[in-house]
Amino acid sequence: MLKRLGVALLLVLTGPLAACSTSGAGEGLQVVTGFYPLQYVAQRVAGTDATVTNLTRPGVEPHDTELSPRQVADVAQADVVVTMQGFQPALDEAIANVGGDVAVVDPAAKDFVTANAPKVRADNPHFWLDPYLMADLGDAVAAALAKVDPSNRDTYVGNAMDVRLDMQKLDLEYGEKLAACDRKTVVVSHEAFGYLDRYGLNFESIAGISPDAEPSARHLAELSDLIRTDKITTVFTERLASPKLAETLADDLGIRTAVLDPIEGLVDGSAEDYLSLMRENLAALVLANGCR
Repeated sequence: MLKRLGVALLLVLTGPLAACSTSGAGEGLQVVTGFYPLQYVAQRVAGTDATVTNLTRPGVEPHDTELSPRQVADVAQADVVVTMQGFQPALDEAIANVGGDVAVVDPAAKDFVTANAPKVRADNPHFWLDPYLMADLGDAVAAALAKVDPSNRDTYVGNAMDVRLDMQKLDLEYGEKLAACDRKTVVVSHEAFGYLDRYGLNFESIAGISPDAEPSARHLAELSDLIRTDKITTVFTERLASPKLAETLADDLGIRTAVLDPIEGLVDGSAEDYLSLMRENLAALVLANGCR
């Protein structure tokens, strides 16, 4: 009750700012997610039994997300928040301010249970590029929803199983289509794709974990040597980050660029979803690496 009163007071004080929000929390069971891959799983598991509000707008890098007063209120009102600690500091702060009044599902947490895959790597938060970790996230969301809404437990568990089946199929596709390739080295814009190395690929990045990091001249020279030595045909860019460095590197070496999407968010107006984007990534890797 005190939490709801606090939220009401916040909305009164923020007034017009709150009205500008695009978030969608309302009556009934409320789930808030930090960015798109978390939203994708939460929506599939929740189905029609909960409202899922995503805090990152299409076309915006989730690292850069700042929360409006309305969105802070959404976090405070939520029954379940699906987040990635350290990935979005503004959301971390909002959750800390709520205290223990909201159930938090966090794949980076030490107690996050994985069934068939390694845990999230401390040096790389992009766990959603591993289909099995996405399946594990579905199980965790189902458990959190069932705890606050036990009457719909079977629905949540069944929906999470559907997610797992889709992720198993996706994993098989990656394993089969990347099994025999002329090249195993992939040059990408930033260090997001390491979870795909279990398909036998080796990812070398222009920038580090942050897509905005500036590489040194020495690093670019080493990448150029690697591209020549390994006969790499493609330097990969991203949809939500600037392609300039990748395009410059590719132009200097006379090779092509293509998109490999880290799937941190959707492009505004896109009809794509997580599965279609992962399959587009697979097709791009098969073409670039001469897989058969």
